[in-house]
Amino acid sequence: MPIDLNSDSGESFGNWPMGDDATMMRIVTSANVACGFHAGDASVMRTTTGLAAENSVAVGAHVSYQDLANFGRVFHDVPANNLTNIVLYQLGALSAIAAKAGTSIRYVKPHGALYNAIISHEAHAKAVVAALKEFDDSLPILCLPNSVIFDTADRAGLRPVVEAFADRAYTPEGTLVSRREAGAVITDPDVAAERMVRLVADGVIEAIDGSDVRFEAESICVHGDTPSAVSLAQQVREALTAAGIELKAFA
Repeated sequence: MPIDLNSDSGESFGNWPMGDDATMMRIVTSANVACGFHAGDASVMRTTTGLAAENSVAVGAHVSYQDLANFGRVFHDVPANNLTNIVLYQLGALSAIAAKAGTSIRYVKPHGALYNAIISHEAHAKAVVAALKEFDDSLPILCLPNSVIFDTADRAGLRPVVEAFADRAYTPEGTLVSRREAGAVITDPDVAAERMVRLVADGVIEAIDGSDVRFEAESICVHGDTPSAVSLAQQVREALTAAGIELKAFA
């Protein structure tokens, strides 16, 4: 089966640059574009969606808690109806700007603390699903396997898409190791590439304790703010291609 390669994009803000979106768009097949609530702004969103359109890269809405101060990496205990509206707001904003760039939202990926929360937080998972149902229930949502958001989206008739992370370590339970722990972020392109080829070919990734975690993914993520992100994404792409694996957007 083909595999998608996605990257968090559009995370600059005003005069503060982050990542190399122009180069990354020539490597990835999908781009998770920040919608202004954890990073990005109207001008960055327009530039980023334009780059995606120029390179035939699928655009995903990278929705978040409303948390610019913490880059969306702090849990916000907001009421579920508020979270639904927060996600809808971001989808609407990115949709309007993407249309002017000649493209459209093809999928949704929660960011940071929201992504991690809805692995187990039922109320917030339902709130995100409610937003997708109201906005466009044909949009797939990227998530971890065996998570509350996967099951909630599936029951609601949405398409949950399992993703793997090239630049993050895994726990034996198949969740991501907290960024606060040593070894949580993988920065060596060779190590990341080897892990992703094994995952796609055999459905296995090595956890941080050396045990094997088994799951199948349709997409691989490289965080745009990871050190050496561009070289890491390029190495992953080249290794997958050398292994005879086709790269193709899932949406």
